[in-house]
Amino acid sequence: MEAKIFSESRNLPLTSACRKHKHKAEHRSVIALLARPANDIREETRKTNVYNDNWFDRLAINHLSKSVQAATGLRNSKSGYESLVEAARAASQNFNPVQQKQVVIQALDKAFPRPILTLIRTLIPPSKFAREYFAVFTTIFFAWLVGPCEVTESEVNGRREKNVVHIKKCRFLEETNCVGMCVNLCKMPCQSFVKDSLGMPVSMVPNFDDMSCEMIFGQDPPASTDDPALKQPCYALCKAKKRHGMDCLS
Repeated sequence: MEAKIFSESRNLPLTSACRKHKHKAEHRSVIALLARPANDIREETRKTNVYNDNWFDRLAINHLSKSVQAATGLRNSKSGYESLVEAARAASQNFNPVQQKQVVIQALDKAFPRPILTLIRTLIPPSKFAREYFAVFTTIFFAWLVGPCEVTESEVNGRREKNVVHIKKCRFLEETNCVGMCVNLCKMPCQSFVKDSLGMPVSMVPNFDDMSCEMIFGQDPPASTDDPALKQPCYALCKAKKRHGMDCLS
């Protein structure tokens, strides 16, 4: 397995020797991911996390699931997180990537009232405080969607900031087991929604090897043509299209 990390200041990949060093926040913008080469992706059994959703979690999950179903026009009779995953899977199977992104943004617009988002954008303009606030807010109020997460540091304009959300193992990616659904129904629309509605750039960097992810507030995501996540083949055990390859992204 090769660790592939790209930055604005360096284009050469780091080899596995770098893993001998303790991980520290880099003085650069991370835009890539850690993934097995395509010919090394194996069918394997991963340990599945068990979630005991409380009343708030169930309420939030149901609200977002209904919003996605309303945006797609495709209903399902499932409940809980299974209903949200089924709504997302239906979107991935019935819409192309551009439409999937638009559908999710429409669903998020339904789920989060625009006046409240506009108020937040007005009261909390981009700043160190805003970046750290959004990171903390995400870990507290969105663990039901992505799973356990924590705030970590990075360097912004020469200063240390707690502006990164490290998702230990993404619940959505674990449940869907599909790279295409991660990219088209989570990463791409969420990056656009947060930037357009809150005025805060955010780059989501998935690690398809261990299913972790980093949300870096204050950092613009790479262009689609340069984003390694959009060139990643799907898992051998993909639950959406049942096959391994690039098809899940298109």
